[in-house]
Amino acid sequence: MFPLILLYVVLTIVRPQDYIPALTGVPLLPAVLGLAFLSWLFSSAKTFAAPQFLLLPAFLVTLMISQVTNGWSGGALDELERFGPAVIAFFVFAAGCTTQRHVVTAMKVFVLCAVLLALHGIGQVQTGVGWTGIPLGDEGRIQYVGIFNDPNDLGLLFVATLPMACFLANRSHFIGKLLWYAGAALLLYGVYLTNSRGALLAVLIVAGGYVWYRRGLFTAASLGAVGLVAMQFLSSRMQELDAGEESANGRVEAWYEGLHMFLSNPVFGVGAGNFTEYNELTAHNSFVLVLAETGFVGYFLWLAFVGYSFWMMLGVLRYQPPVSTVETQTEKRMALTLLLSLCGLFAAAFFLSRSYMIVLYLIAAMVTGYYVGARQREAALPAFSLAEGWWRWVPASMGSITVLYVLAAILLRTAK
Repeated sequence: MFPLILLYVVLTIVRPQDYIPALTGVPLLPAVLGLAFLSWLFSSAKTFAAPQFLLLPAFLVTLMISQVTNGWSGGALDELERFGPAVIAFFVFAAGCTTQRHVVTAMKVFVLCAVLLALHGIGQVQTGVGWTGIPLGDEGRIQYVGIFNDPNDLGLLFVATLPMACFLANRSHFIGKLLWYAGAALLLYGVYLTNSRGALLAVLIVAGGYVWYRRGLFTAASLGAVGLVAMQFLSSRMQELDAGEESANGRVEAWYEGLHMFLSNPVFGVGAGNFTEYNELTAHNSFVLVLAETGFVGYFLWLAFVGYSFWMMLGVLRYQPPVSTVETQTEKRMALTLLLSLCGLFAAAFFLSRSYMIVLYLIAAMVTGYYVGARQREAALPAFSLAEGWWRWVPASMGSITVLYVLAAILLRTAK
């Protein structure tokens, strides 16, 4: 099961089927995922010991209902076909990541795939065209094939895997440290080559999160302010980071329109995938996109799914064992790494419409599987149950919607 789902991860990120002529039209991804799912069905490693295993299928059902309530019954099957693989991959990958050894292996696969894409981008810059045949994008920004054709998506992947590369370096001997830190440097350079403002800000947030954990909030805030100034010298697009700038203003207006879509269809939204039917630009915010397209029901489920992932990693970091051992210290380092990956992932996703992107759910699966395994190794870690804590996400959803509305209103007023 685990080797098959790792192969699925490789095919999802590296995507040879998208540029090797002999593989064109071959359904590699569905075939590998299908085999992994069959292996999972007959495996004793199946687990459902986390709220995410209920929340994600419920979110899929909500996506389907959102199409029906907006007058397109056939859209329910389309959503099942489109988002169903992400749900299956989540279940299988989470089941495979319950041991520390498997989590480390999964991190290695993610980092190596991301480094390969960074090397592709470096080749693009040098020759104008990558080995996939994809040329350098507008403004000299690197891009890849398939789901990573947008430079912003590449930046999101690089930021999410950067903490993993550093973790792998820290646990390695001299040669390993050199190799993994070299990989981390390539990922940082890849972020620079994407020239993605969201990804650059996400790097700053990841670094700030690490410093906050190690040195405190004041040090993190101080270094963050310095880092923000430095990034404005590194990237021409960061110099345009202003609500009044044309691109940024268009995004803020899209957020505002998305919030009004929600107000006009508060229960199930305007329908999954229908945002651009009501606004020329997509939402450019994963939270607003879910809210607009699936209403309060879908947003509540998705926010809880995301929130539990963060909460679990914080639970490991806050846990104080009776006796500190090498094993418990390793647990905390792994939890910090995965928490920083989540911070980078969702910081970038806050500026992108990537609510349904498969990479998001693969990393969430690694987080969920890791925590299930951590509780098996340390039973004193807190248990999370929807039966006991589901109500917390109602005020959390309402509060975050209010924050989004106030933020959009302030930014629009600033732009005028």
